[in-house]
Amino acid sequence: MNMPFNPGRTAHREPFTAFVCDEATAETLRPIAVELGWSPEKVNKGGLRNAVQTLSVSASPNILFVDLSESGDPLNDINALAEVCEPGTIVIASGQVNDVRLYRDLLASGIHDYLLKPLNADALRDTFAQAQAALTAPKLAEPGSERPHCAVAVIGTRGGAGASTIATSLAWLLSDKHTRTTALLDLDIHFGTGALALDLEPGRGLTDAIENPSRIDGLFIERAMVKASERLAVLSAEAPINSPVISDGAAFYQLQEEMRSAFECTVVDLPRGMLVNHPHLITDIQVAVLVTELTLASARDAIRILSWFKSNAPQTQVIVVANKVPQAALLEISRKDFEGSIERKIDVLIPYDPKTAMQAAKLGKPLAEAGKGTKALAPIGELATRITAITDSGEHDDKAERAKANTRGASLLSKLSGFKDKMPKKAKK
Repeated sequence: MNMPFNPGRTAHREPFTAFVCDEATAETLRPIAVELGWSPEKVNKGGLRNAVQTLSVSASPNILFVDLSESGDPLNDINALAEVCEPGTIVIASGQVNDVRLYRDLLASGIHDYLLKPLNADALRDTFAQAQAALTAPKLAEPGSERPHCAVAVIGTRGGAGASTIATSLAWLLSDKHTRTTALLDLDIHFGTGALALDLEPGRGLTDAIENPSRIDGLFIERAMVKASERLAVLSAEAPINSPVISDGAAFYQLQEEMRSAFECTVVDLPRGMLVNHPHLITDIQVAVLVTELTLASARDAIRILSWFKSNAPQTQVIVVANKVPQAALLEISRKDFEGSIERKIDVLIPYDPKTAMQAAKLGKPLAEAGKGTKALAPIGELATRITAITDSGEHDDKAERAKANTRGASLLSKLSGFKDKMPKKAKK
């Protein structure tokens, strides 16, 4: 539902179909349909249940109106509708439940709008006009564009280093300042903050994907991801902490594959434990941003993670970011000593700015957005520019092709087992 307009897909569709539960709603819809050049006969009785049954055996219209009045579980029923709806359909729902949480959940599930009954004719006209505008809007990424997909993983050396803060800021910068459609994938299933940092409800898409990897496709991505802005969408979770997540990583890998098709950039907030348990997630990552603090423990783990990348993902370019760096007198380890320990330079240094961090949390905005114009946070913007320069230049491609040569053509399962066999002894500990 609600994918960008694609003339090839919609050429033979009906422009409009409605499924309503009562005659009063039908009487409101028919004259407006006539005004817009649609057939009034396309206003059908039966509500959402009839919509699911009908669309399971026929093509979806460009604009679909569904009445949820007789639905006992509107969110689950909309998910059932998504299973039979073709990509590109704009869905408008109506119902009698006036609940903000339901409204947000329905929008997060992929519908265009939710209107309260009894319907207001002017509001209905406005909603249809917006739906038509969305249908005819040009795609953000032109099909002929040869710009390569930008895939970034952000990994913290330690908890609290600020990797999630950097990941959220990078995703916002890539979407806003670099005008690229961007997906933020937060793989901290139980304690992820990707949606929280953007003042969004995380939805259930990520946990659904883990439970049912076979359902992951372009339509699933479109329905499951929560829109933060016109170009930025988030897939995050707050799974119950009494429910362990058991996965071989196939769902995570497939999510990345589908996002590669749907977005120009993917930013993965990758917990460091994922490197050990699911190393295949790095296969197509062009740039890994290793976020660290200047502490003894962070130095130790930076050494181990850098060694892991050298052995397991030589195709990925690693950028070391020292985050939340205090004044020199308060450093646990000096920059010079830290760089000596990890045997390489720190690429980006971000000073500690608690005032802007507190403001960002209060506003529900990424640090980079809340600190626009703040000199101390300028390095985050420079980091985003550096990443796009690397991915646009194709600097990653040659090494990636060589690294993937032995796995090309193999099944996903064989890739998983192959990577597990190659895990270095240090990482296994």
